[in-house]
Amino acid sequence: MGTLGRAIYTVGKWIRGSGQALDRVGSLLQGSHRFEEHLSRHRTLMNVFDKSPLVDKDVFVAPSASVLGDVQIGKGSSIWYGCVLRGDVNNISVGSGTNIQDNSLVHVAKTNLGGKVSPTTIGDNVTVGHSAVIHGCTVEDDAFVGMGATLLDGVVVEKHAMVAAGSIVKENTRIPSGEVWGGNPAKFMRKLTDEEIAYISKSAENYINLAHIHAAENSKSFDEIEVERALRKKYARKDEDYDSMLGIVRETPAELILPDNVLPEKTTTRVPTTHY
Repeated sequence: MGTLGRAIYTVGKWIRGSGQALDRVGSLLQGSHRFEEHLSRHRTLMNVFDKSPLVDKDVFVAPSASVLGDVQIGKGSSIWYGCVLRGDVNNISVGSGTNIQDNSLVHVAKTNLGGKVSPTTIGDNVTVGHSAVIHGCTVEDDAFVGMGATLLDGVVVEKHAMVAAGSIVKENTRIPSGEVWGGNPAKFMRKLTDEEIAYISKSAENYINLAHIHAAENSKSFDEIEVERALRKKYARKDEDYDSMLGIVRETPAELILPDNVLPEKTTTRVPTTHY
């Protein structure tokens, strides 16, 4: 590094140090209301080699989820908190309106003991329950994978089929349409009822709507979050038994209305008190 380079480096170090000092002073002045941002190397979407995720703009990917490499996700799908979709040695395809719930893992195999290439394909309107593991499988449209289930290489879950929670489905197993399989190893249990088949579609629809709520919450600024938190604490609805124990009577407004001057460049914002 030459003389000019060292000078530029020194100036840059001084500017960064000044910025950090100003940030500490600002945090001190804000007191308990301050927000301290820490550096995180986590990336929700990340390339692997020359492969990058292709995610529709209408997809909700939770901030703590990881979608890596050769992964395609269709419109209206949702990838929830703590999920990992790792398309490094093969590709992953997720259709439209599908939900992959919290802490689930979707991976692929370049090859397996049978010498087969094993990408993972998940169809439209599929529900994958919390903490499921899907590895080199095919899950067809409108299928249901229960919480904690494990699907090994070569498994095919046909349309309108269900894998019970906690099941382990052995390699190259095919689960026919309209059937429930469960256990370790998973075996046929019974036929699905018409109501259960309808529930699979309803579950996917519910998660599409829920994803919109979470996407909206995750897009809020810190100022909006703090204002809403204060108002909800002040006007929060309480259970009647809770109130009677405290000996108080509440007059709760039907909705919370934020003052016009609280959030800049925003008109009156209404915050519903409905609980989900």
